[in-house]
This record gives sequence, structure tokens and C-alpha cells, in this order.
Amino acid sequence: MRTPIVAANWKMNKTQAEAREYCRRFRELVPRDFPVELVIFPPFTALAAVREELSGTAIRWGAQNAHPEPKGAFTGEVSLPMLLEHGISYVIVGHSERRHIFGESDEFIARKTKAVLGAGLSPILCVGERLEEREAGEARKVVEEQLSAALARLTPEEASRVVIAYEPVWAIGTGVPARPEDAQEMAAFIRGWLRERFGDVAEGIRIQYGGSVKPANAGDFLRLPDIDGALVGGASLDPDSFFAIAKEAVP
Repeated sequence: MRTPIVAANWKMNKTQAEAREYCRRFRELVPRDFPVELVIFPPFTALAAVREELSGTAIRWGAQNAHPEPKGAFTGEVSLPMLLEHGISYVIVGHSERRHIFGESDEFIARKTKAVLGAGLSPILCVGERLEEREAGEARKVVEEQLSAALARLTPEEASRVVIAYEPVWAIGTGVPARPEDAQEMAAFIRGWLRERFGDVAEGIRIQYGGSVKPANAGDFLRLPDIDGALVGGASLDPDSFFAIAKEAVP
């Protein structure tokens, strides 16, 4: 049985003080035996504060991005050795905002994925199509190309440590989520692709849905057979809202 995983992507939000206040509130909400893996992705500047507040709890934290090189002349970037000092467990890779706003290519995302795994961490690999691609009937083609670029050269053991987040680009931050049946169809397609490449390992790889997930609709997605959690943006900025979503993932 796959352990559900629900993650909070704060994006470019929260100061250190705000992060501390959030974590103090959130850890009071989460029971010790809560059967869902919870991960918080603060901005880089709040990682130390989050680590201090969440150490000793079952709640994990991660980085929203990382450069694949361990060091070098990459102004404004953050390396995996730097991030490891903050006790992270996960790194988000290939988020649509990195792909479409910052122009990250499939090849660069593949390098990041491999580097994250090489550092002993788990990537949350984001895949998803734009609205025009879905309307043109190319959603599966786009997602397959993204999966193949990032994962095709991994070993089954490496693949088993990856979390896939299906995030239709047109649903992120718009308030208009995908229909549950569309999310399940794509998640089943992703699992089928993983099965072809990695065999039985695919059954243990977790697939999240992301894109305008809220407490009111979370259950519609988290009860789907091939959806194992959620990558939550705006609704994760409030601890009560985020925990309400997480509770919908309880098996």
C-alpha cells in the first residue's frame, strides 16, 4: 500500500517569522500517528526556521528548487550540498513555473532529477500540459515526453524514490481544477508508463495531483485509485486549510 503524501508549496511567500508561526500552529494540528506523509516547501530563506520548528516531528520539509551542479558561477542559484545542511528530504523538480516562466528545458530538469537522487534525496517531479495542448488532444504526448526526458535513464531503484506530481498547467493558481475523471485518467496513464519502464516498481511510486486543490475539492482527487496525494499551492499557505486537505488523504 502506498503511503499518501501531501505537500505544501509556499512558492515566494512567507518570511522567517511567518514560517515559524505557521509551523508552530501546524504541528499542533497534526497527531503523532497521522497516516499521511506531510512535506512543507518554504522559500530558501525560511528553510532554517522551518527546520528548527519541525525537527522532532514527523513533518518533513524540502526545497522548491536546486541547481544540478554542486558549486560554481551560477549567481542566484542554490546547490544541493547547501540544501542538505538544512535537513531537507525532498526537492521539487520541473514545476510548470520553472518550465514556463524561467525556461527550464526537459534536459535541464533531467539533470536536476538525477542530481537530487545522487544527493540521497527524493525529487517531486512535476509534469502537466497547457490548456492549448489538452484542447489539441496532446495532453498524454506532452506528459509522456516530460516523463521520458526526466526518468527514462533511471534505474528501477532510483525511480522508486521519485514522486510524480501531475499538475495541469491550466489549473495551477486559476481556481479551476481538472475534473477528477481527467486527473485519474492521466494518473493511470502515468502509472502505465512507469510500469512499462520499471516493472513492478511502478506500483509503489506515488502520484500526486496539483492544481487549485482546496479543502472543498481535495477529497474528489485524493480518493481516486491512482492519486496518492496532492501538491498544494495557495491553499497551503494557511495551516488549517492545508491540514483540512491532508485529512482527506487519510486511507
